[in-house]
Amino acid sequence: MFSKRLSLVFIILVVALSACGTQSTYEAAPTEAIQLAGASSAVKTENVSLSTSTNADAEPVQASLSYPVVDTDQGNCYDAQNQVGCPQRGSAFFGQDAQYKGNQPSYTDNSDGTITDNVTGLMWQQDPGEKMSYSQAVSGASDLTLAGYSDWRLPTIKELYSLIQFSGLDVSGPNSTNLVPFIDTDYFVFEYGNESAGERMIDSQWATSSIYGGSVMNGQEAMFGVNFADGRIKGYPTNGRGKYFVIYVRGNTSYGINDFVDNGNSTVSDNATGLTWMQNDSASGVNWEAAINYCESLDFAGSSNWRLPNAKELHSIVDYKRSPDMTNSAAIDPVFNISMITNEAGQSDYPAFWSSTTHANQRSGGGAAYINFGRSMGNMNGNWIDVHGAGAQRSDPKTGSAADWPTGHGPQGDAIRVDNYVRCVTDSTISTNVNGNPSTVTGGETNAQPPAGQQSQPSGNNQQGQGQPNGQQNQGQRPDLAAAAAKLGITEDALKAALGAPPPNFAEAAAKLGVTEEALIDALGIPAGGPPNGGQAPAGSPNG
Repeated sequence: MFSKRLSLVFIILVVALSACGTQSTYEAAPTEAIQLAGASSAVKTENVSLSTSTNADAEPVQASLSYPVVDTDQGNCYDAQNQVGCPQRGSAFFGQDAQYKGNQPSYTDNSDGTITDNVTGLMWQQDPGEKMSYSQAVSGASDLTLAGYSDWRLPTIKELYSLIQFSGLDVSGPNSTNLVPFIDTDYFVFEYGNESAGERMIDSQWATSSIYGGSVMNGQEAMFGVNFADGRIKGYPTNGRGKYFVIYVRGNTSYGINDFVDNGNSTVSDNATGLTWMQNDSASGVNWEAAINYCESLDFAGSSNWRLPNAKELHSIVDYKRSPDMTNSAAIDPVFNISMITNEAGQSDYPAFWSSTTHANQRSGGGAAYINFGRSMGNMNGNWIDVHGAGAQRSDPKTGSAADWPTGHGPQGDAIRVDNYVRCVTDSTISTNVNGNPSTVTGGETNAQPPAGQQSQPSGNNQQGQGQPNGQQNQGQRPDLAAAAAKLGITEDALKAALGAPPPNFAEAAAKLGVTEEALIDALGIPAGGPPNGGQAPAGSPNG
């Protein structure tokens, strides 16, 4: 125990020294100082249980929960760049998403155009059909009678996000055939954007009833939608220009509603989800590996079973009724204490928080999913603005420096922070799954999805967990080295020599060439480790 606490003290020192220049204070004074070196005893209360099962075969019991969080379905493990074998306890990167087993996704096809989610109790329309405007999405629920039911509704963002599965691969990449959406196509009809109709493959945005309590893109009203092609939540304009896929839902009207209890010991329990949270956050940003270690090393409130939450667990505590612009607060219930930062525009704001979930792409382990509890900033036409809203889920590189991205990344200039904040979680039903559930199919093999614009029908043979083997690249569309060299002002031979044999190390190659890594990957059109917030819409586009 002493060595464990000593390790944590070292992590805290690293955190304190790596604040990256952002001003960080708590929005509210903590109810009790966090004893990061360990608490001597737990405060006994009726509502808090901090023991965790380590039986890998144990199945969570969620019968009494109104808001059970469905597992992300991520079975592969990753380091800072690539898919790897799952690390063992005590090793770097131990404690990531694949190594904890929650409520496994479970669906029933009712053979009447509806799908029942056996975990959440929600019943879904199976086929979204053609895209529609947001006003059509809102009005369509009252006109729908399906399978004998007429009480269908447009889902909230928390309801729709319950369907996301991080066994998917981000559509952004060189190969348009070996793709895996972020939704179970055994049960739900899915299609990518129709390129023949002028759309991008990434244009598979699905609508919800959750309106952002602020504005995006300089004054536009937005709803929070899920993109099942690229695995993200963003704010999408409701002004009629955008077209979205829509599936309606019915049942369990309590889903997505939290029931928080302040346990009086700097922890907060949610009786709706069964999760218990640290009331305070890390107070400073760290990279992804350090975030995992922070929670794995935490010994607090009589428990050492803390972990970094997966993306869906972290999403469960977003409060979409709150935002900096609407309530002058973070998008989180005030029972939690949250740090304040100064954002890229110089505004007082709130940080993004890491999840344990990797956002995989065709080339590598990509980045890690995070959720913004403050504004989701982007650099548009030289100005930093809120482009996706408080409550957006995106991804950042797991390591590196935010200074490498002074004007953000991608067409909407998404802010890249790299060092995000941490809020640890535990519960009494999660089980360890140390070796994960690695996929036997990788992104470099077949199992292609239909061409863009064609529907992927429920097949009974789900393509899950596709990811690149460690060190391999998908050899789809190769970059134009001559064009890249010309853009960088060097010879093609010099570029080839710097890149070396595949897979290239872009950081080393950039150093050899005397250019920045960002300049190199932009010239090649192939971001190192995959685009952290890639595949986004052109500036001002309603879809992205």
